[in-house]
Amino acid sequence: MANKKIFKILTPDTKIYLWIIGILIGVIAFYEPKISAVGVIVLGYLIYYHWNNVHMKRVEWTKYIEGLTEEFDSATKHAILNLPIPLVMAELDGSISWYNPKFTEVTNKQGLLNKNINDIIPDFNIDKIMESKEDMSMEVSINDRYYKVLYNLVKSKRRNESKDNYIIMLYWIDTTNFSLLKEKYNNEKIDVALVQIDNYEDVKNSTDEANRPIVLAEIDKKLNTLAQRMNGLIRKYENDKYIIVFEHKNLDLLETKRFDILDDIREIEQGNTIPATLSIGVGVNGKTPGQLYEFASAAMDIALGRGGDQAVVKKIDKLSFYGGKSKAVEKRTKVKARVIAHALRQLIDQSDKVFIMGHKIADMDSFGAAIGVYRAVVNREKTGYIVLDGVNPSIQNIYGKIQKEHPEYLDHIITSERAQTLANKSSLCVVVDSHRPNFVEAPKVLDIVDKVVVIDHHRRGAEFIEDPVLVYQEPYASSTCELVSEILYYMGDKLKIEKFEAEALLAGISVDTKSFTFKTGVRTFEAASFLRRAGADTTTVRQLFQDDLEIFVSKAEVVKNAKFIEETIAISRLEKESEDAILIVAQAADALLNIKGITASFVLTNNEGKIHISGRSLGDLSVQLILEKLGGGGHLTVAGAQLEDVSLEDAEVMLENAIREYLEEGEDE
Repeated sequence: MANKKIFKILTPDTKIYLWIIGILIGVIAFYEPKISAVGVIVLGYLIYYHWNNVHMKRVEWTKYIEGLTEEFDSATKHAILNLPIPLVMAELDGSISWYNPKFTEVTNKQGLLNKNINDIIPDFNIDKIMESKEDMSMEVSINDRYYKVLYNLVKSKRRNESKDNYIIMLYWIDTTNFSLLKEKYNNEKIDVALVQIDNYEDVKNSTDEANRPIVLAEIDKKLNTLAQRMNGLIRKYENDKYIIVFEHKNLDLLETKRFDILDDIREIEQGNTIPATLSIGVGVNGKTPGQLYEFASAAMDIALGRGGDQAVVKKIDKLSFYGGKSKAVEKRTKVKARVIAHALRQLIDQSDKVFIMGHKIADMDSFGAAIGVYRAVVNREKTGYIVLDGVNPSIQNIYGKIQKEHPEYLDHIITSERAQTLANKSSLCVVVDSHRPNFVEAPKVLDIVDKVVVIDHHRRGAEFIEDPVLVYQEPYASSTCELVSEILYYMGDKLKIEKFEAEALLAGISVDTKSFTFKTGVRTFEAASFLRRAGADTTTVRQLFQDDLEIFVSKAEVVKNAKFIEETIAISRLEKESEDAILIVAQAADALLNIKGITASFVLTNNEGKIHISGRSLGDLSVQLILEKLGGGGHLTVAGAQLEDVSLEDAEVMLENAIREYLEEGEDE
């Protein structure tokens, strides 16, 4: 930096010399005026010469710069016109204002000026450019070739316009070779499928000894044919379990046909009186074979948790469901119930406090099951709490009974805020009648405690409580109260259960079975018999379901205003908002099934800013699969869903679309 300053000082400057000469002439003029006159003439000439020299250099430099600019403009135009990649200039609305010849080669079209680029290239969406602020590229396909489109916004000022305008520069990079290689790589990746016969022992035992090998051989044959069709490898590693390894490109074959192997196996009739069913779990996009197997195992657990006879495809965090349209088969052994009861007893003994909660907007099954688990906690001489935020019409009668006849329970029924205050890591949380963390009464309690137990009878959905220490999820069961009743039976030798608690459990079973008409198996009646022996009064239970006249009239209005799809599916809605809305739509959906020819019903209502949908079915149609399309869930015959930020009319349209989509899928199968 110092050297530059010295160099600048020593560099000759004509102006400085002229100033020095002028000063010297002034000094001479003071002593010798005549001689100074000559000096003035010489100085004037030097000044003129300097000015002329500077002026000429400026003119020449200007000409040089102008010539260079013209050459640069010419080079720029030549470079753009002869750019080796396609280039397009488009307006903000998508209309093309200019393009180079290479773009014509891409589209094989002429005369593209002023046409909208979205119309020329359907895969291209210029609106994404205006929405995206970070990603400066997008992938498109044109005439079987793939391009990565780089883009940027350029400010320009046009003639006769004072304001700035913007144009979009689009650069098209041909990535066909890379895209084809990527597609080939993805297609040749390995997927893993685990296959299990749900009811192997039942099918085997229900078949004559002479026909057993034929039935099992037919199952093996169909599964081997499936593997051959996909160019895959199949191995049978247990009597009822298989593993299939195949290339990813063949997964489309299974998904397009919606895993029709499920129907093929179910239709086997070789002397077996019980149809065989499969559960399939497929692991996709795992980084290693081990991770693929983990994905497949997780998918299998979900398939079994949803009742079997279905396939679940797990692509990292995304789950896809196929099948699941048949009723879950009731298990004939109570071994699992006994094991769960003993495990729960140990967990209760190891905990200082136990928090029991069901789903939000509790019903009789949820609340009754919570009361049953509370009895198990009391029997183990531990402190238990039932988490409940508010009383809704579904449990208003039983809660009123608690207030009048059993006020001692009220000290152990707490709000979610109170539960969060009391809970700690050594506490135990028992979730009943739900397995979705966002649907329980106090989701934050799940994060506080270390041990969570799930007892549920709903078919398992994609969302599940993370890392529970114990899960008793049986979709075959009529209700969660049935499962809790069995747990209480095996909990200990000295069984103690109050009459009121037995009635609460029986009420939960009654409401979910529609008074023992739906989803009622042998074990349902065994549980009811156990509760009856414990003192449950059926007349008292019946009184818990009595409605006010206003609710009865509203329910009748909903039934009256129903409309029908395909003449067998009823849809109606409760227009007015009320505190009893959810109860009314549930009962109205049940009532619609009493109409001759109706096999399924759906009723909608708007409650507290959300659209609630209750679905009911006689079993020929899965309301669970329909409402899962809207983010809901449940059972084959009983399901529900909640929608936010939509009107009642829009929700009804969405429901109708989901029903028609389900019916079309059935036709495809």
